[in-house]
Amino acid sequence: MEDDFEELVLKQACASQMKFISRLAVNTFGFFNKLPSNLSFLSYFMKFCIKPEVIFLLGTLIILICFYLQANLLDTNSFFNKISNTLRFKTKKVPFVISAAEKDSWDVRHKQSAAFAIQGRRNKMEDRFVLEENINSSTDVSLFAVFDGHGGEYAAQFAKDILIQNLYNKIIESRNLIKNPKQESSNELSSLDKDDLNCGEKHAADELQANVPLQRKLSARRTISKTDDDNANAIDSDILNKLKPQQKGYNMFNKQNVQSEPSPAPKSYEAKCYIKGKGIDFAKMITDEVLFADHKLVETTRKNSNVAGTTALIALIEGTKLTVANVGDSRGVMYDNKGRTIPLSFDHKPQSAREHKRIQEAGGFIAFKGVWRVSGILATSRALGDFPLKENNLVIANPDILQFELSDHKPQFIVLASDGLWDTFTNEEATAFIKDHLDEPHFGAKSITLQSYIRGSVDNISTIVIVFKNGKYEIASATKD
Repeated sequence: MEDDFEELVLKQACASQMKFISRLAVNTFGFFNKLPSNLSFLSYFMKFCIKPEVIFLLGTLIILICFYLQANLLDTNSFFNKISNTLRFKTKKVPFVISAAEKDSWDVRHKQSAAFAIQGRRNKMEDRFVLEENINSSTDVSLFAVFDGHGGEYAAQFAKDILIQNLYNKIIESRNLIKNPKQESSNELSSLDKDDLNCGEKHAADELQANVPLQRKLSARRTISKTDDDNANAIDSDILNKLKPQQKGYNMFNKQNVQSEPSPAPKSYEAKCYIKGKGIDFAKMITDEVLFADHKLVETTRKNSNVAGTTALIALIEGTKLTVANVGDSRGVMYDNKGRTIPLSFDHKPQSAREHKRIQEAGGFIAFKGVWRVSGILATSRALGDFPLKENNLVIANPDILQFELSDHKPQFIVLASDGLWDTFTNEEATAFIKDHLDEPHFGAKSITLQSYIRGSVDNISTIVIVFKNGKYEIASATKD
């Protein structure tokens, strides 16, 4: 009985609503009936549009369209903000969010490359980046790098200051040897040939050392130099003094972990050992320098109980050759002239089959705490630093190296970024976004970084965009803001 009564009330309410709309329509029709004959078509059109059933159908259709678009938006902005942006209306919310993001930001602009980084929603900026076109203005080698620090900024700053400087030194020296080969006497040449042979012997000797840790066995190259003084990568004490390590440590690591016996130091070759014909073996050079820098970083942070670590994504361009080295979960992608998105690196995540197996074989485990973590702590399975996890090689610093012939791909641009960006963009979304913003001063690096912040990234975000003209990279001078 109650259901019938409610149904009757509903019918009467609908009928009353229809009567109201009809009366409104009649009054409106009266207005349109008074229109001049040449506008009489408006009268017929309005008579049709104001019919209750037409209004109901149109309203339902509009609601369904709005719901569909809202549910399928990739952006976190509302559908109505999208409409405002399309109509070039400015909303108050988005500029406010962008202004907050830009408050702590860093940028560098070159003629064909640019970088933009923000602290974002983190309390500290732990990312670092490097843009260096034509190292030493004479090598014809350009270097780009992203370091995503964790546990403090010390490790990322160390990598930027020391690892990069060591690479500069080796590249400059190797280039000089190629451009200006020494005119030696026959005896000196014989000695030089013997030294060159020793480059290979040193590699073999390293592989035969049973007690060499996994970190060194997996390296592309190792070295056994005569003395530490002979090492071309001696760390400048002035640089070290500028770096102020944080006196912090994980509570789960006891004093025994901190004072355990350090692993043997990997030592780098002389620059001549990286020369192959008239070129440089960048893959082996980067591998050696990354492992050397990692050992020095672990050695330094162990003394100060500093648990900082960092990823490393390094790209070297020489002519049409691109070499990309990756340690951790920063990522690089290339967009070629056919509109394809090509990965330049692959994330080192604990849950990946290869990394999970390696960690288990080292006696470790992974645990899920929001994301998969090594020993329930670190979300990346490879990094520089992180000394407590280096003791049993649970975390290693061995880089994966990929090399590309740019003339085969004819790239339009390359994107290198910390995982703060990749938390909110897929590879394809990132390249599509940059493609639409290449005409901007930062070639889209600034826009995509801020867009990632708007989408909700909670990490530091650093983005480098390298632009190619006709598939070639043109070296130019830099300007900073």
